[in-house]
Amino acid sequence: MAESKGSVFIVGYGVGVSGALAQAFAREGYSLGLISRDAGKLEAAVDALKASGVVAHGFTAEAGDAAALSAALSAARDALGDAEILHYNAATWRPGPVLGTTPESFDGDFQICVTGALVAAQAVAPAMIAAGRGTILFTGGGLALFPSPQAPSLSVGKAGIRALALMLAEELAPKGIRVGTVTIAGTVAPGTPFAPEKIADAFLALHRSPPDPKTAEIVFSG
Repeated sequence: MAESKGSVFIVGYGVGVSGALAQAFAREGYSLGLISRDAGKLEAAVDALKASGVVAHGFTAEAGDAAALSAALSAARDALGDAEILHYNAATWRPGPVLGTTPESFDGDFQICVTGALVAAQAVAPAMIAAGRGTILFTGGGLALFPSPQAPSLSVGKAGIRALALMLAEELAPKGIRVGTVTIAGTVAPGTPFAPEKIADAFLALHRSPPDPKTAEIVFSG
């Protein structure tokens, strides 16, 4: 294991992209604060990481519940210190058509895809600004560029998180904070050009590059 570094908070942790990125950051010596709504899977993941020598803590929260997410991020900070890196990965898919989408489900999905991302960024940004460094990463999707009536709320959600990422990149770059989004223009699947570890490499490239709103987005096309 690499020399210990700072902490990475991942909201919407799972076995795909965020799992691969967590492993990549762990190999570099970062401690992990993982937030997921699935307590059982989260506990198993944390136990496996700890067994391999990684400092990891799990916190259960619904990303679309602002109060619960804020509490989980606060608990992660108490356990691991201020985040050097935030990765927001939460999203939800709901089939269309557009006119069949209820206002209630649309609002709820938006809270998970976008509002939770704002809540998370607001939670970690003050400490990053004080330190003059940090990274905020968002998982984007090709639906932001090519919306589909078969996935109306997710199309709007990915467009929203893309806009949020680009605005935050412009706002925080002068303060030394790197903000970026990987717009995944395909279906994530192991053993394909869209394998989670390949997408994780794109996130790592964003993290390692200097803060610059002009390079805040990587469109990952496999």
